[in-house]
Amino acid sequence: MGAEAPRDPLGLTLALDPALAAAVAARLAGLDADRLSARLWQRDPSLWSAEAAPRETIARRLGWLGLPETMAGELASFRAFAAAARGAGMTHALLLGMGGSSLAPEVLRRSLGVGVEGLELTILDDTSPDAVAAAERTHDPRRTLYLVSSKSGSTLEVACFERTFFAGAQSALGAEAGRHFAAVTDPGSPLEQLARERGYARAFAGTPDVGGRYSALSAFGLVPAALIGADLEALLAGGRAELAPLAAGRAAGEVPGVRLGAVLGELARRGRDKLTLFLGEDWAPLGAWVEQLVAESTGKDGRGIVPVVGEPVGPPEHYGADRVFVTLGALSGATAATVAGLRAASQPVIAWEAPARADAQGLGAAFARWEIATATASAILGVDAFDEPNVTEAKQATRAALDAFHTSGRFPAEPPLALAGALAVSAPAAVVTALRPRLAAPADPTAWAAALLSLARPGDYLAILAYLHRAPGIPERLERLRERAGAAAGIATTLGYGPRYLHSTGQLHKGGPDTGLFLLLTADPAGDRGIPGEGYGFATLHRAQAEGDAAALARHGHRLLRLHLGADAASGLEALIAAIERVRAPLA
Repeated sequence: MGAEAPRDPLGLTLALDPALAAAVAARLAGLDADRLSARLWQRDPSLWSAEAAPRETIARRLGWLGLPETMAGELASFRAFAAAARGAGMTHALLLGMGGSSLAPEVLRRSLGVGVEGLELTILDDTSPDAVAAAERTHDPRRTLYLVSSKSGSTLEVACFERTFFAGAQSALGAEAGRHFAAVTDPGSPLEQLARERGYARAFAGTPDVGGRYSALSAFGLVPAALIGADLEALLAGGRAELAPLAAGRAAGEVPGVRLGAVLGELARRGRDKLTLFLGEDWAPLGAWVEQLVAESTGKDGRGIVPVVGEPVGPPEHYGADRVFVTLGALSGATAATVAGLRAASQPVIAWEAPARADAQGLGAAFARWEIATATASAILGVDAFDEPNVTEAKQATRAALDAFHTSGRFPAEPPLALAGALAVSAPAAVVTALRPRLAAPADPTAWAAALLSLARPGDYLAILAYLHRAPGIPERLERLRERAGAAAGIATTLGYGPRYLHSTGQLHKGGPDTGLFLLLTADPAGDRGIPGEGYGFATLHRAQAEGDAAALARHGHRLLRLHLGADAASGLEALIAAIERVRAPLA
């Protein structure tokens, strides 16, 4: 008699109307006929592509399925490094990373806190000069370990962070600066070489056959977890428990991740492509990681699932027929009441049962389940879950903007459509043509932004792209803006801070379905911070990233509007919120 498979630590309950339940049952039967579970465990790249070249690439991106086993032998090394850092007098750690290199560590830090012998971990994934300056102010190089994290070892933002903080450490520590730095990167990368040249304390090897967004249970997640004193064995045990049904050859409906992915993929094919997460307080940090995983994996070839994370909760009637809901953790009374109303209205709700408090094993299980689900949903949608073909567009456009700035000292810009004090608005020509007949006050920049919502169609979503420093009061105003705009337009809303979202939902924005309205917000920084070795500072880099993404979105013909808020972002946001509140909901 074989050993019993490890207990599934998280339950999964589906509430679907009869038609959707029948469709999901048929899909699960089809997955069994196609042997999806077995083929996924066997790392069969033909699940995602019928072409030879993509299959070769996919085959080199499936190592995440074995991480609970392959990483087990590395845990003692990770813990020893963390202990050595503490023994050397370090009390803080600053992780310099973007996307997959920073999001899982952020989940772990926010969910698990810092253990008794852990380092106080902060994540820097924001190129605004205000954010960089804040990190410098709060991290004494003599007491800080700098963890430079980049799979490719050539990420622009990370390279700029590294040069800046290494220069600061050299000023404070001299020749000992390198001993306060460590790297996590793939073997042979430029960052690995740099770590040798600068005398880093350690360069941890990433797993080459694991893509960044699937790397939570690799060194990219486990080294930061060791630094905060997390239970590394429990993280891997949770992942192992989720993968066990695949290894045991269970049917699709008996593998929680496959079952979740089957629901998401089938419903997305039927127009319910807005994956709306309702997360309990302790599980809320997981949302941004899920957002990147799902958006970047599925959003391509004009298809994709739009993750809706942190959206203000509305009444059940607020939500349209493009939604599917996942609940996780202990919900507040108001959210629980909304979920009950959604079930009563026959909206599809997936209840993911979990302890009220997220622990290491639960997070490890959640990482693995979402990875399995995303890979499954991608196969159902017919997209390659492991590439990101449009991510380079914004990078190239950013580089072009920086080159233009280097040549002329300014960014190319069209005259604003409307200018009022510090507020200025601009948009691609096609959007201008569509909006002009809808404007009552064309001289008011905020009126243009409010009018953008009138372009909404059923099944659309609004993406607020905020190149703003998260100073006190700004996140709260952005949440109010999101709530008012969603209510006015009657559509789903997302909120991303730039440039962070470029490494998350940016692929979906450019490669996914043409259902997005994009409101890109910029502001003048309080100051600048030079980047060693570059002819520009972080203010210029931050602005260039906004310019680059705007150019890429416009090139795809998307409905984009840019609003510059000037030096007082808070006042600009208040004016924008007021303009939207004057719009009657829902818009036609």
